[in-house]
Amino acid sequence: MLLLAATSLGLVGCNSPGLSGAGASFPAAIYQRWFQELDGQGSRVNYQSVGSGAGVRQFVAGTVDFAASDVPMKAAELAKVPRGVVQLPMTAGAIAVAYNHQGCELKLSQVQLADIFLGKIRDFQQLGCTAKPIKVVFRSDGSGTTANFTAHLAAISPSWKTGPGQGKAVTWPTGVGAKGNEGVAAQLSQLDGSIGYVETAYVKGALQAASLSNAAGAMLQPNTENAAAALAAINLGADLTGSNPNPQAGYPIVTFSWILLYKSGNGTKLPVLQKTFGYTLSDGAQAGAPSLGYVSLPAPVLAQSRTALATLQP
Repeated sequence: MLLLAATSLGLVGCNSPGLSGAGASFPAAIYQRWFQELDGQGSRVNYQSVGSGAGVRQFVAGTVDFAASDVPMKAAELAKVPRGVVQLPMTAGAIAVAYNHQGCELKLSQVQLADIFLGKIRDFQQLGCTAKPIKVVFRSDGSGTTANFTAHLAAISPSWKTGPGQGKAVTWPTGVGAKGNEGVAAQLSQLDGSIGYVETAYVKGALQAASLSNAAGAMLQPNTENAAAALAAINLGADLTGSNPNPQAGYPIVTFSWILLYKSGNGTKLPVLQKTFGYTLSDGAQAGAPSLGYVSLPAPVLAQSRTALATLQP
């Protein structure tokens, strides 16, 4: 399992300016892989996997060269960045409902999924498995994974929409919190009878992923094929920030993950930024995504992201 709280990798000539970034834990495993592949090719990158919320705050404060978020920045946040912002889809994947109950094969309807996290379903026996109390685990930090997961819950459940609602942090009706995808996965692995939500790459060991119903009623696993089918139906729009919290096709909880870059004021770091993210947007780098549980970006999205990367200014 490729899990990390922080990645500090020396990637290039000692005379090149280093890059520092922070943000989403959702794509941390693939960023680690890409930065390792870049080793010795011209960049030095330190990426802190601290969650989307913390990453955006550091980006707005100007304390990093780039940030990563599983939710695009909102207009109010963009207005706080006088240098301007370019938001690039960089990778994509599914958010799995992971659980720890051996011998149980969960297939959850949309009503059942919402009722688990609303605290209405409290035992696996109510879901057709051997009796065991359900222990919900959620993200305690500001998280793009949480924003996307709760957006789905709000889209499928009126009770969730008018109750906890959606966002990077919400008041959960039940459960215990853990920090980062890494922390949630670790907590789930330690707690028999637990259930929570993580990026698919973190479903390892004792953990299993539940099959979920999409808007068309198909019951699907969060594999790369099913995630790709849902992502292909999302219209990102001209600003590359679109989403769909309840798609008709494919696995129902998917997200793009964005790299946030400054439009201007990059100075001598501009060539390193463009080389680093030009590589991560290359066909070769993207081809490695499925081996880590991510989805390679569709060709039209890659073309748009490459064009946007070229607009950065010194």
